Amino acid sequence: MARFVAHVPLRWTDQDAYRHVNHARAVTLLEEARIELVFERARTSGAGTFATGLLVAGLEVEYRRQIPYRAEPLRVAMWVRDVRAASFTIDYEMHDGPDDTDPVAVTARTHMALYDLAADRPRRLTAEERAFLGEWGES
Repeated sequence: MARFVAHVPLRWTDQDAYRHVNHARAVTLLEEARIELVFERARTSGAGTFATGLLVAGLEVEYRRQIPYRAEPLRVAMWVRDVRAASFTIDYEMHDGPDDTDPVAVTARTHMALYDLAADRPRRLTAEERAFLGEWGES
């Protein structure tokens, strides 16, 4: 399966009183990685319409180990599954470090829904969006 990889930097304020990345900040780091995939990479691939309305409809996060603060970024690998008419799921593995050999510290999934913000209603995937998601889908 093809995986999109983003490297997200840690900030000093991402850590909590226990000196590891706070659980809520981990979700923010996943969001930053997702933005790189569905907004930045999609736009350069000709599927920039996600930016006009894409909502998180569900979120599931599993914390497998603590992530201490460090200057190097974290590796977030993502892939897409369950592509439907107006939704899809992104799976994540956040590594405790920048390399694929670093242990996985967080696994997560977000169920994404396409939405027409102007019309205030769900919308269907375009052919370009579907093709883009197919690049990062399960084999």
